[in-house]
Amino acid sequence: MGRLPRMVEYEHRSEPLLSRPAFLHRMAGHGMLSLGVVGVSLALGVAGYHYLEGLPWLDALLNASMILGGEGPVDRLHTVAGKVFASGYAIFSGVIFLVAVSFLIAPMAHRLLHRLHLDQEAERDVGTKAG
Repeated sequence: MGRLPRMVEYEHRSEPLLSRPAFLHRMAGHGMLSLGVVGVSLALGVAGYHYLEGLPWLDALLNASMILGGEGPVDRLHTVAGKVFASGYAIFSGVIFLVAVSFLIAPMAHRLLHRLHLDQEAERDVGTKAG
């Protein structure tokens, strides 16, 4: 099986803590991944509002952006297809928000846990040498 890209391959607990520049590079990669997920989601929303509800592109962008941002739709929906799409897109947007945030939190949480684990091992090593 092939190796994962460095962005998603985290160091093992027995490895040293990632350097600050490498960590910032990882954070930038996760940020780009998060932006990509949000961008694709926004494009799906714009297309759905445009083709299913017949909204002009700018109004479709506004509605998709508002739902994706958690504010709710701006224009009143008139078609059954548009209403069904908006319902599904609202649920989808809530999940996408969680996914995008988790992409940003994952490297920070890993770094914190890794540092705590290394500190714990250092204390254990000092204790065994003293005892």
